Amino acid sequence: MKLLRARVVYPVCGPAIADGAVLVRAGRIVAVGKHRAVRAGSGLRAEDLGDVILMPGLINAHCHLDYTGLRKAILSPRTFTQWIRRINAIKSAVSDADYLAAIRVGIAESVRFGTTSMLNIESFPDLMGRIERPPLRIWWCRELLDVRKPVGESVFRRAQRLPHGWLGGWGMSPHAPYTASVGLYRKAARYCAMRRIPFTTHLAESAEEDAMFRLGSGPLHDLLDSLGRTKRDLGRGSALRGLLEAGALPRGAVLAHMNTLDVADLELLRTHPVAKTFHVVHCPVSHRYFGHPEFSLAALRRAGVRVSLGTDSLASADRLSLFGEMRTARETWPGLDEVELIRMVTVNPAAALRRAGRLGEIVMGAHADLIGLPFAGSVRDAAAAIVAHKTPVTGSWVGGRGVPR
Repeated sequence: MKLLRARVVYPVCGPAIADGAVLVRAGRIVAVGKHRAVRAGSGLRAEDLGDVILMPGLINAHCHLDYTGLRKAILSPRTFTQWIRRINAIKSAVSDADYLAAIRVGIAESVRFGTTSMLNIESFPDLMGRIERPPLRIWWCRELLDVRKPVGESVFRRAQRLPHGWLGGWGMSPHAPYTASVGLYRKAARYCAMRRIPFTTHLAESAEEDAMFRLGSGPLHDLLDSLGRTKRDLGRGSALRGLLEAGALPRGAVLAHMNTLDVADLELLRTHPVAKTFHVVHCPVSHRYFGHPEFSLAALRRAGVRVSLGTDSLASADRLSLFGEMRTARETWPGLDEVELIRMVTVNPAAALRRAGRLGEIVMGAHADLIGLPFAGSVRDAAAAIVAHKTPVTGSWVGGRGVPR
């Protein structure tokens, strides 16, 4: 057991607590409240963290650790297709050792900036056996593409288990509707639904993708046409509509980007019985890098869609900091409530990972995944201080255990 005391405890699921404390037993939270009351109930002497905000660890809902080594490697492109060509050229020259180093650096940077859980798109799952045990919870979602060659049935037959002692889990990620066939989406959707593991994909990311599916034309269409991609699913409306009509998206799918939604797409998300369960991930820094039109945050919220934030990869961003993503979102929407922003990196992605009540909030029974931020202000200013935070965290705990930074 341990008792952590802080100037402010910010549970997310309730109001900030001045001179608060969190009681941890066997990696779980068993009490939270005023320090005096929690200490009296436990009989323990607190570890006093001093002038900090103690809050839930942040959850990165969309990340590519493999590409941490590509920070500032690609200048902001004129088109999304140009970026795809450039990253594919770079990837052909990157070694396994480079990717392993990138994953290690990405994990360490994420920890420094308060991430304790993430949904990571893993392009090279065979390398995982050569990674040291990560200190945070990672759901490794295997990236699937069949635009160049089919995906073997062994990918789905083989049971996926994390190495002993690792936290998090497995998932599946058909890359995007322009690189993964409807059939591959269906297989991955069934696999994830049967095992209740995360299913995530890139969807409606760029205007060029939108033109490809709605019109059957554009630079992305031409690139993939040169690779022999089928045209059967083109010219019939948005990619979102096409996948839904094909039964290729499972309940609870985690959809990254969703930048090119029209009124009909938003109505689908509001009314379709499966689409109503989807989670959307916005990556503000990456979004700004590509110069996409403004993300439809207000419309998605009106449609009842829960939105989370992610960092995307360092091939289109300059940091793996969810605080940086919150600040960038705040610059885009100055009137956005700070509490809602914080929910987008805590309770919303926890729900996307099927971990509501266990991650992303300080509540009885949740995992003791916590971070500390320096703070000497009043309890009423805690939310604003969290959103504005820029430096590494002062402390990080996963399952109640301190994480070296």
